[in-house]
Amino acid sequence: MKYYPMFDLFDDFFTGNTTSDVMKTDIVEKDGNYEMSMELPGVKKEDIQMELKDGYLKVTATHGSNTEDKDEKGRVVRKERVSGSYSRSFYVGEGIHQEDVKASFDNGELKIVVPKEAPKQIEENKFIPIE
Repeated sequence: MKYYPMFDLFDDFFTGNTTSDVMKTDIVEKDGNYEMSMELPGVKKEDIQMELKDGYLKVTATHGSNTEDKDEKGRVVRKERVSGSYSRSFYVGEGIHQEDVKASFDNGELKIVVPKEAPKQIEENKFIPIE
C-alpha cells in the first residue's frame, strides 16, 4: 500500500475537529503535484493566511459578519451568520519550502499547488580561485 503524506485517516475523527465541515477540501494528484481546492465561501482574500512549518501547511481563514437584525429597541431578533476563525493543517513533507507552494483565491475557492516531492537541489559548480 502506498503512503500519501497529504492524507491522514485520523485527521478529524479522533480530534472531533469540525473545521473540515467548513473548509471542505478536494485533493487531486496531478503532474507530480497535489492540487488542493478548498471552499471558503464568504471569506475575503485578505482574511486568509497560510503557514508552512515543520512539514505542515496550515491554512487559517477568518470570517466575520457585522450585520444583525434588530428590533425597534435595538435587541437582536435573529443572527444566523457565523463568524470566527477556522484552520486546517496538511502534512506536505519536511523538504517542501515556502517558495515551492503556489496559491490563488477566486470566488470563494482557495487553490493550492504543492509538489508531491521536494524539488531536488541542483548543486552549482563553484570554482575555487587560484592565488
